[in-house]
Amino acid sequence: MSSTTAKQHPLSLSAEDRARVEEVDQLARRGPASLPVLVTGLDAPSWAVRRAVVSALARLGSASVEPLCEVLRHRRDNEARIAAAVDALVAATGEVEGPVELLGDDPNPAIVCDAAQVLGRRRSRRSVPLLSRLIVHPDDNVAVAAIEALGRVGGGAAVDALLSSLGSGNFFRIFPAIDVLGRSGDPTVVPALMALLSDPFYVLEAARALGRTGQEAAVPALVGLLQRGNDAVVRVAAVALVEIHDAQVQRFGGARTVPSVLRSTSSEPHPTGRRLAQVIAGADAGEKTSVARLLGWVGGADAATGLLKLLDSQDLGVSRAAAAALGELGAEADAQILQALREGDSSRRRVLLPLVGKRSAAVPDVLLCLEDRDATVRALAAETLSRIGDTSAVPALFARLADEDPRVSQAVVGAIQSLGSETTENLALEAARSTDVRQRRAALRIVAYFGYPRGLDALLLAMRDPDERLRDAAIYGLPFIDDPRAVDALLAAANHESERTRATAMRALGQTDKQARITSTLLGGLNDRDPWVRYYACQSLGKLNEEAAADAIVALANDDAGQVRVAVVDALAHMHTESAMAALRRAASSADADVRRAALLGLGVARRPDALPVLLEAVHSEDPATRLVALSAVAEYDAPETLPALLRAAGDRDDSVRSAAVGFLATRTGSHATQQLVSLLGDVMLREQVVSALALPVEGRLPGLMAALEVSDDATAPLLVAALARMRRADARAALMQSLIGASPAGRRASAPAVAALGTVEAREALDKAAHRDEDPEVRRACLLALGR
Repeated sequence: MSSTTAKQHPLSLSAEDRARVEEVDQLARRGPASLPVLVTGLDAPSWAVRRAVVSALARLGSASVEPLCEVLRHRRDNEARIAAAVDALVAATGEVEGPVELLGDDPNPAIVCDAAQVLGRRRSRRSVPLLSRLIVHPDDNVAVAAIEALGRVGGGAAVDALLSSLGSGNFFRIFPAIDVLGRSGDPTVVPALMALLSDPFYVLEAARALGRTGQEAAVPALVGLLQRGNDAVVRVAAVALVEIHDAQVQRFGGARTVPSVLRSTSSEPHPTGRRLAQVIAGADAGEKTSVARLLGWVGGADAATGLLKLLDSQDLGVSRAAAAALGELGAEADAQILQALREGDSSRRRVLLPLVGKRSAAVPDVLLCLEDRDATVRALAAETLSRIGDTSAVPALFARLADEDPRVSQAVVGAIQSLGSETTENLALEAARSTDVRQRRAALRIVAYFGYPRGLDALLLAMRDPDERLRDAAIYGLPFIDDPRAVDALLAAANHESERTRATAMRALGQTDKQARITSTLLGGLNDRDPWVRYYACQSLGKLNEEAAADAIVALANDDAGQVRVAVVDALAHMHTESAMAALRRAASSADADVRRAALLGLGVARRPDALPVLLEAVHSEDPATRLVALSAVAEYDAPETLPALLRAAGDRDDSVRSAAVGFLATRTGSHATQQLVSLLGDVMLREQVVSALALPVEGRLPGLMAALEVSDDATAPLLVAALARMRRADARAALMQSLIGASPAGRRASAPAVAALGTVEAREALDKAAHRDEDPEVRRACLLALGR
């Protein structure tokens, strides 16, 4: 191989490895007879070969279990071999638990640890009694392995066993048990973890674990830590409270338990805001972010002071969290924000201006920022004045029209257009006569935006100016003034010697009414020597829906300029002639990707049945952008082929295509569309987006969710309940109540805390009834916990 040959990718297989993997596959096809040879491959030097051996042994099922157990018993001289044997047992089909459980009685603690790991990774509920016994094993390593395994298995029996380990008095076992109990998310663990908050040795781990449970029952105890704990405890409690809040929002939508409890308990003599502000100095970035969010919920002067300090953080996440929290404080923080705005430098002002509330009292301080030396600050100041909506700022904004930075000028024009006012017209007409070209150009844009009839003379005067940008600004405004002279000026500009001016005029003509002389001018533009003139002439004919021009537009389908070919397709999409549709179908297979995508969009807009096969074929294109465009066009059709196409696209290899497919599925009506969305919940990458899609209350969504809950398992039930809870509608709340009766056991268990979160008398009565009458003990237990019993 020459020195210029590219190096082999580190994850690619060598020829030797490929041959060995193929040999393993052949052995696997022979069945159990190949077991002895396959077992010898568990310690192959190549990771890829070992993975192939593990997969082959797992597929052989029950026949491979005993040989693998023998490896764990008697061939422990190679770590790679042991790890591979464990992986094979975890993945094996058939009867695995019985033989592996026998390893739990082995005198060698290492073998027992391996057995616990296998049973935990297999989530074996039948093995809970054995694992429960192992958590009191004399060997700490075995006990910890059993604790971790029980955490993987989950369920009431596993949680009960883990809770018992908290009383072992052995911190080597208590610490991992705390961690596993927190990750279980089971509400039954909350009282035991809260009891540990009074022990200084375990308080930090217990607080972290309470946060991981996501259970609102832990909120009062954690808020108590904010008021009496040392700095480290306060920071950990803050993180835990944010975790619980986020978990509640994810499950039930706009949950406000944490903020409401914080505000109700933040009073003298222990103001929570002041205490939180005090612990900022020693916090890491994650803790500061959590503290910032809590300060926003607590409110008050102390909270605002602490948040202003966090705005200066070098960590972007912290400063953003502080800014968002200050925004949540609203009027409570106005005085301090404005003071900081007056006294701060440019960098501080950049952060503070977006936080200024919509109060006229802020205008003087924001006007000061219009004179800041930093252009970004001046632009933000203009945007802030627009948001405040006080028209008294308009004269000061006009004074900045000629700002040397285009970003500022753009922001100032946008603010003036947003505010309007009785003085705006006169100020704009005066600025349009300025000798400063920048000010004059900006003023013309304002005149054009409002379409002032008195401004026509200023626009016509600018049309005769040698400055092309002034002419452009004037041309943009002419279509919006109802005066024949405006159209005359546009038609004259369409024949101007400047290519730029001609192109701008062709574009503006598309904003006028359809008239014979306008159509004639645009048709003439199709033959202009400048491609941009042809582009805008074509585009404007499409906007005017001038179907008589279809053949002339089709003639440009092979134009040398790519942008013209795209404009042809865009124009034809607005027309409904057979020649236009035929041209679009031809363009959909163009070698030019831009033309092809524009054609697909056009066909989608037309929604003609004969175009659907073309669009469905494009959904399988090699180009992700083309697949995305085709998919958006297919989604416009109400056809039997649409739903299957969207579902397939949800598994696309490109993130944007997958995300778009879920978005299109979210808006489809009918129970069948809901069923298809539910089928995507197993995809971890899409899960959150799918839950959000299911929470969109379109026709047929509730029946589809209820049908899914009837057969839901432990993995899907909480997600389906979360979708119902996020709808925040009366019919969705009624469906949650019904799910306590009609859902699967897993669905009923998941519904209990969501029903409790409704906070109504009817909800408590339904929970009380289910707590006493449901046939499933775990459902009864979940209802009792939801009732706080």
